[in-house]
Amino acid sequence: MAKKSLNNNLHKANKAKKDEFYTQLIDIEKELKHYKDQFRSKVVYCNCDDPFESNFFKYFAGNFNALGLKRLIATSYKPSPIANTQLGLFGDNKTITTTKGRPKATANKFIINEVSDLDDDGAFDLRDIAEQLKANKNNEWAPLEDDGDFRSSESVELLKEADIIVSNPPFSLFREYIAQLTKYNKKFLIIGNTNAITYKEVFKLIKDDHFRTGYTNFNVGMFFEVPEDWKLFHHIDEKGKKIARVSTSCWFTNLEVEKHKQDIVLYKKYNSENYPQYANYEGIEVSKVQEIPMDYEGGMGVPITFVDKYNPDQFKILGLGISNSGLDIGVKPYEKEHKIYRKEVQKRGAVDGDLYMIKNGIVEVPYARILIKNKKPQK
Repeated sequence: MAKKSLNNNLHKANKAKKDEFYTQLIDIEKELKHYKDQFRSKVVYCNCDDPFESNFFKYFAGNFNALGLKRLIATSYKPSPIANTQLGLFGDNKTITTTKGRPKATANKFIINEVSDLDDDGAFDLRDIAEQLKANKNNEWAPLEDDGDFRSSESVELLKEADIIVSNPPFSLFREYIAQLTKYNKKFLIIGNTNAITYKEVFKLIKDDHFRTGYTNFNVGMFFEVPEDWKLFHHIDEKGKKIARVSTSCWFTNLEVEKHKQDIVLYKKYNSENYPQYANYEGIEVSKVQEIPMDYEGGMGVPITFVDKYNPDQFKILGLGISNSGLDIGVKPYEKEHKIYRKEVQKRGAVDGDLYMIKNGIVEVPYARILIKNKKPQK
C-alpha cells in the first residue's frame, strides 16, 4: 500500500511538473485590458496560481482599484517547485519560511478585499499588499488543509464564491477544468491549448456559443517561464529565467469579446474548381477562412482557426468533421477501396468520420475541419 501511495504521489508530482508554464505579465496585460468593464464589482478567483509566483495575482492585486474588483482570491498548489520565489511578496525566502510558522511548501489561500497605499510612497504595489496581509486588515492569508488542487473541496468552495475564474490551468487537466467551470456555471478567462477546440465537450460549448477565443495570441503561440531544471527552452530572459514557447497556446473565455460580434468580410464566390466536394459528406472544402464563399448556401468545411473569427449571427456551426464527431453529424465512413489506398499506398491513418476528398484518384484528407453554414449568403 505504501509503495502504491508513493507511486501515485510521484506520478502526480511528475504531471504537475510538466504542466508548469508561468504566464508572463506582458501577455496578461495585453489580453485583460479588453475586459475591464466586465471585471467591475466582481469576485475574481485565480485557482491555479500561487500568489508568490503568479503574474495573474500580481496583475489583479496591482489593478484591484482600477478594475473596481469586489474581491480577489488566489490559491496555490502545494508541490509547486518555484513557490514563493517569483514575486517575493514578503521579502527573502527566510522571511517567507518563518512568517507565522508556515513552511515554504504549504498550499495557501489569499483573499484580498481592499488595497491602499500603506507605505506612503504615493503608489500602490505588492509591498502594500504584503503589509496588509501581514496585518490581516480586511484581507486574509491562510494555509489550506489540502494541497490546493483546483478539484479539492476547499478550492471548490472558493470557486462557488467567485464570479470570474482567471488562470492558466494545467493543460493535461483541461477537460476536467472546463467540466468544473461548466458545472458551476462560472464565467472564465483562461489559457489553453488550441487543440482543445477539437475536444468533444469543448466543441459543444463553442457550438452553443458558451466558449470562444480571446483577443490575443491565437495561432501564434505564447512564451512562458518554466522551472530551472527544464532542459528544453527557447531562451533565458534578462532576469535569468528560462522561457519556453508553446506554439499551440491561446486565450479562451465565455466573457463578451467584441470581435465575435463582427462579420467576417467575404469576397469570394463559389465555383466547383476552387471548392471541391467531399467524398463522404455533402459539403465543400474551404482551405482558408478568408476564402469562405459569400454565396454558398450548403455545408462547408473550414480550418479550426475559424473559431477565432466565429460570429454566431453570421454562421451556424454544424459540427466537427473528425472521427466519431464526424460520424455523429453524418460524415460517412471510408469506402473500402479508399481506406485500403490510404493505409497501404499512402501509409497513413484512415479514421472513419474524418472528411476526405478524391483528387485525380488520390485520397486527400485535410487537417481537422469545422463544418459550418452561412446564415446570410449573398448572391
